[in-house]
Amino acid sequence: MFDTLSEKLSGIFNRLTGRGVLSESDVDSAMREIRIALLEADVALPVVKSFVETVRERAVGQEVIKSVSPGQMVVKIVHDALVETLGAENNELDLAAVPPVPVMMVGLQGSGKTTSSAKLALKLKKENKRVLLASLDIYRPAAQEQLAILGKQIGVDSLPIIVGEQPKNIALRAMSEAKLGGYDVVILDTAGRLHIDLEMMGEVIEIKNIVHPKETLLVVDALAGQDAANIAKEFNEKIGITGSILTRIDGDSRGGAALSMRQITGRPIKFLGNGEKIEPLEVFHPDRLAGRILDMGDVVSLVENAAEKINKEEAERVAKRMMDGHFDLNDLLSQFKQMQNMGDLKGLLGMLPGMGKFKAQIDAAQIDNNIFKRLEAIILSMTPDERRHPDIIKASRKKRIAAGCGQSVQDVNKLLKQYEQMADMMKKMKKMGKRGMFGGLSNMLGGGFPPFGGFPH
Repeated sequence: MFDTLSEKLSGIFNRLTGRGVLSESDVDSAMREIRIALLEADVALPVVKSFVETVRERAVGQEVIKSVSPGQMVVKIVHDALVETLGAENNELDLAAVPPVPVMMVGLQGSGKTTSSAKLALKLKKENKRVLLASLDIYRPAAQEQLAILGKQIGVDSLPIIVGEQPKNIALRAMSEAKLGGYDVVILDTAGRLHIDLEMMGEVIEIKNIVHPKETLLVVDALAGQDAANIAKEFNEKIGITGSILTRIDGDSRGGAALSMRQITGRPIKFLGNGEKIEPLEVFHPDRLAGRILDMGDVVSLVENAAEKINKEEAERVAKRMMDGHFDLNDLLSQFKQMQNMGDLKGLLGMLPGMGKFKAQIDAAQIDNNIFKRLEAIILSMTPDERRHPDIIKASRKKRIAAGCGQSVQDVNKLLKQYEQMADMMKKMKKMGKRGMFGGLSNMLGGGFPPFGGFPH
């Protein structure tokens, strides 16, 4: 989401950190560039002005002049200002009330309210909450059916649909059913419009006055840019929101929405939504996002992602086989499946510190998230014996495997070559023992496994 902004800020900081001493004119020049970068990222003008003034005031102060590394100190000041702009700390849902606790989802049509409702329900389910989903959108064709289908997919109950029932009556019935059924949380998915109008606002206000939601969450599309801040301002002034959910953060937005909304509304961004796949919402951490913007990485989120999505027992089993020198294509297949569970490859790389410097190379490599599926197809086209003993795979077998998976013989060769390199590295690491293990891993990573563009496209 912040690729362009991150790239421009990195360029500014590289010039600053390369200087031993910073003059006030250097800081002024940098502030002008930061201002332009933020405006190009579609950050609201009042937010840009406030941000630049805050950074400049601190940057020309004594703490920078006396610093051993003035350029690095400016980077820290910008980082701290970004964190303040984004909200200083993460704010999760406030569900401290007598159950069932109503949570109301509001926003414009097409912002991802229904999908976000299901994602939030899944997150709460993982936290051992009993959740009831209820669609109040009687206007969009099949909207109620869509939420019911999503609820079924994730194993969360949804309120039975009564054709012709009005939104306020649906809300009352949802709260009554939730109380009788012993539910902890009721998520009310309200109707949206293509634009803000009095009728929609009036309906949402009426429902809010009936159910008194503990949380009123505004769902906003990150692609809306500066408009997202205006939408948030309108909803907050007319309805009163407690926070927001920013969706489609994996899209090609310029990041202005995230940097503007908190400052404009005074209400925190609580969650981030990534894609259409139904998986739990990501908790919004301002400090981590600031780190991503400034190319400092987000290793904490990366580790949390790995801990949640990687099968620990399977990873340990494969790791033990690797250390014992037993590593075959079944083990490689297991690793590919684990990587797929982690999510978007470019997104994962973006969480590593300093990867912004290699953006051009990563873009040129045309990393494809379907790459592991194609690699899986190659391995699954092999016989069990071939997977256990890859050295028996000769020319005729390669042709059969390629035909079976719809790839070329060259693609099969590339996979086998990468497997051989990994297997050789495992043998060397075994010989070196634990002392040499980390050096071996470093060499392997330094060698670029898996090399971008080295696998079939």
